[in-house]
Amino acid sequence: MKKRFVGICLLFLGMSLSGLSLAENATHAAITKSLGGVFPGVTPSAISPSPMTGVSEVLIGPRLFYVSNDGKYLLQGSLIDLETRVDISEERRNGIRLTAINDLGEENMIVFPAKDSRHTITVFTDIDCGYCRKLHDEMAQYNDKGITVRYLAFPRAGVGSASYNKAVSVWCEKDKQAAMTRSKAGETLPKAECKNPVKEEYELGQMIGVNGTPAIILEDGSMLPGYIPPAKLAAALDQGS
Repeated sequence: MKKRFVGICLLFLGMSLSGLSLAENATHAAITKSLGGVFPGVTPSAISPSPMTGVSEVLIGPRLFYVSNDGKYLLQGSLIDLETRVDISEERRNGIRLTAINDLGEENMIVFPAKDSRHTITVFTDIDCGYCRKLHDEMAQYNDKGITVRYLAFPRAGVGSASYNKAVSVWCEKDKQAAMTRSKAGETLPKAECKNPVKEEYELGQMIGVNGTPAIILEDGSMLPGYIPPAKLAAALDQGS
């Protein structure tokens, strides 16, 4: 999956370069060369003009950066429009998050669907996280309010940790929904090994800015950190529709 994503990004970059002006080609070449010197083997997925004169927006996978057109300076953070007070970078990150999650595919998620679904959220979760367990305990309430919940694994202690192994064991069970519920309730599942997306999901979470759990990704790609009660989340989702 990761190779496919990178391949698509490189293809997009190659197609975009073919229609660029000489100045744009020079900018792209300078930025690509500069980043390659600092991050060997890293190729930008996309380079495009930013709202700031002399600075380009650069995507490396799902990560957003700003680089001066001469390749000398890199900015990492949010670009704010002081006139409108809009966080331009966060709006872009929302779309980038959504694309990255959709590219991963729902077949690599553990989904708790609402019977009459009106909204779908994607939650980066840790088996051992207290508020993740609270959210899961209230799964029926989220579903009753028309919210489908899709889980991605984010074992905060990292790859190879106890939480990571628990997430793998859940994925290796035939009934993944039941296994998730049992594991979040504190039951120790038999340790298992199988082909699974846990490492990829953890790395994706890191790349798109997840630094705690639960992290809730809404349908527009915006991210809400922490637990949100079912009624409050449903009201916010309905208001944003």
